[in-house]
Amino acid sequence: MVTLPIPVARALRKLGHDIKAARRRRRIAMAIVAQRASLSKPTLIRLERGDPSVSIGSYATVLFVLGMTERLADVADAKNDPVGLQLEEENLPKRIRGARKQKPARGK
Repeated sequence: MVTLPIPVARALRKLGHDIKAARRRRRIAMAIVAQRASLSKPTLIRLERGDPSVSIGSYATVLFVLGMTERLADVADAKNDPVGLQLEEENLPKRIRGARKQKPARGK
């Protein structure tokens, strides 16, 4: 049994339910989505319930089958990470020194 923080478990459950709703809106049978995603039907059922033991690759493939992968690559993109950007900005150097002059090579 995988123990997850409650917000993570909720987010996975929501993702699974949203995937199920998207599949149903498209009127695509579960067997067809499972076949196109190279999953078993029981795995798709677990995925639609937000089961954390289903691989992220399976979630991504089902999103692809449903034509919904466009935002997947942006989930952890820097532009969507205000905390990370703020921390990065705080750690920028106060001043930047010019490049050091190279010493001439000896004996040449």
